Amino acid sequence: MIVDAHLDIAANAMEGRNVLLPALEQTPDAQGIPTVGLPDLKAGGIGLICGTIFTAHKSYMPRGYGSPEEASEMGIRQAQWYQQQELAGRMRIVRRAADLPAADDPGTALHSIMLMENADPILSPEQVEWWHLQGVRVVGMAWKQTRYAGGTGFPGGLTDEGKQLTKELDAFGIIHDVSHLAEEAFWELLKLSKGPIMASHSNCRSIVPTDRQLSDDMIRAITKRGGVIGINFYDQFLLPPGEKRRATLADVMSHVKHICEIAGDSDHVGMGTDFDGGLGREEIPEEITTAADLHKVGIEAARNGFTVEDQQKLMAGNWLGFFQKNLPSE
Repeated sequence: MIVDAHLDIAANAMEGRNVLLPALEQTPDAQGIPTVGLPDLKAGGIGLICGTIFTAHKSYMPRGYGSPEEASEMGIRQAQWYQQQELAGRMRIVRRAADLPAADDPGTALHSIMLMENADPILSPEQVEWWHLQGVRVVGMAWKQTRYAGGTGFPGGLTDEGKQLTKELDAFGIIHDVSHLAEEAFWELLKLSKGPIMASHSNCRSIVPTDRQLSDDMIRAITKRGGVIGINFYDQFLLPPGEKRRATLADVMSHVKHICEIAGDSDHVGMGTDFDGGLGREEIPEEITTAADLHKVGIEAARNGFTVEDQQKLMAGNWLGFFQKNLPSE
């Protein structure tokens, strides 16, 4: 079985992609050539994903929200989409550790952990309980800047509301996703929160020097807290500056190996491809046509000298262990 810790499936469904079809049968759109459909995940043995609730302000995306209330409405529709897939038998929402698939599961059923990317749909920290009841188990407070925290391209720390939200997320055992946090907000969160930390879809700043990636110190801090970092497959987040070419799985492995070097082991890295995060097939490693090809990462890892045990950790084991430890027991 394979784990992918970041896919924007519901957001794409809201935008009109028929994600119930294989990617090759979907119509290309403004984002590019689709790479993810539920049949592709099944065909590729991807048994567990973090399916996001993704929203963005209209100043960043034309069809985004203009107010917290609009953000909430968008988020609710996406949460309901996942719930509808569960009712239809296409997906199993993971709410507690016991809901996770077993490590030796072949990935015949798709399990999804609901991850909120950008916390603006949470109208106030007091609403965390309601979102927890809907199934949300991971929250990243920022994408760009939000009313809770500084984010990618917008330096800044946690706002007063963000600090209150951090405490509420901790109270309900909701995992923090630091992938888009501005660096100041990242360090404030780690100081304030006692809860589990992960980076669902982030790469190494030492290879791609932008604030969207994690510095070595940030990587070190996440791994010391027992977190896992999912490698993002977007070519602009994989390729060093100045390289004008398609990314390859060798570039993915460069980021994997760097995280392993910083951590001192292979226990803190997995995949969070973001295959469908506003990009298309032409913007991901050239060996990948659809999500069904994700198993090729294991082959590339073997070529790079990773043992069978390390390959299993990268493909699924690290994420499964992290969620087994940090999701609610009941």
